[in-house]
Amino acid sequence: MNEMKDYYKILGVPRNASQEEIKKAYYRLAHKYHPDKGGDPEKFKEINEAYRVLSDPEKRRQYDMYGRVFEETAPGPGFEYQWFWGRPDFDFEEFDFGDLTEMIEEMFGFGAQRRRKRDLKRGKDIEVEIEIPLELTLQDFEKKIRIRKFIKCPRCEGTGAEPGTKIIECFSCRGTGYVQEVRRTFFGTFTRSTICPECGGEGYRPEKPCNVCNGEGRIMGEEEVTIRIPAGVDTGQVIKFEGKGDAGRKGGKSGDLLVRIIVRPHPIFERKGDDLYTQVPISFSQAALGDEIEIETLEGKKILLRIPPGTESGKILRISGKGIPHF
Repeated sequence: MNEMKDYYKILGVPRNASQEEIKKAYYRLAHKYHPDKGGDPEKFKEINEAYRVLSDPEKRRQYDMYGRVFEETAPGPGFEYQWFWGRPDFDFEEFDFGDLTEMIEEMFGFGAQRRRKRDLKRGKDIEVEIEIPLELTLQDFEKKIRIRKFIKCPRCEGTGAEPGTKIIECFSCRGTGYVQEVRRTFFGTFTRSTICPECGGEGYRPEKPCNVCNGEGRIMGEEEVTIRIPAGVDTGQVIKFEGKGDAGRKGGKSGDLLVRIIVRPHPIFERKGDDLYTQVPISFSQAALGDEIEIETLEGKKILLRIPPGTESGKILRISGKGIPHF
């Protein structure tokens, strides 16, 4: 059994270090000991190994709990497994009795869908809620809102690289975006492709990370966004504005902004679908003999309403075209 390594000591971070602190320490040491810059290859390999464990929440949890990780990465493509149940060198301590379903999926290839490369650079969608008066639903209108979100880094302009430096091929996955992971389990040894923890599946990384965004290509900030709300919207409806969400990582596509509508109740008019209802008091003689009265629409305009003779209390009279536009 290999001697246990202190990955925290290798990266020079405390055991309660955040992911951001671990990433910064790794970038600093990787830059210092990179073989292409005359650094020690063995030291560089050790730094890489420490980062792969501590940057992965599950591997870090295993390491903190047991002092070791029951997974390791290995170069080379393909998928292979080797049965060794019942072998004389079988070591129970080496096995992971974790998610057996996942192991079976790996054996028969059902887990391949999960391993497919995802668009990890795209920004997240943002959902906000706005409240509007009923009157604004009568026509299209524009509204400015301020939202807190990830915005493109102004220093590196979204590349993640310090100005004057290059984007280079990832040395961990050699530009493929994947590394091979070997897992020893009760059923045997399995090798599978996983997204490279060094480059996040991109296959490349900044030669020197941007000093402002730490290589992410984006920073947290506030932005004023002008949105156009169409006529006829109602409470609960969501309007999507493409590309107005979080900025993507390292120049990736921005997410969308989802605006959920809340329409405030009106003191006079009640909305039911696209129709508006209101109550109009009239005298007994007007109801009996009929009349024409002036009423005010939601827009604030005065129009004439004809009361037919013999109108009973509660009778609904319709005025066409004075409701809410259909959304």
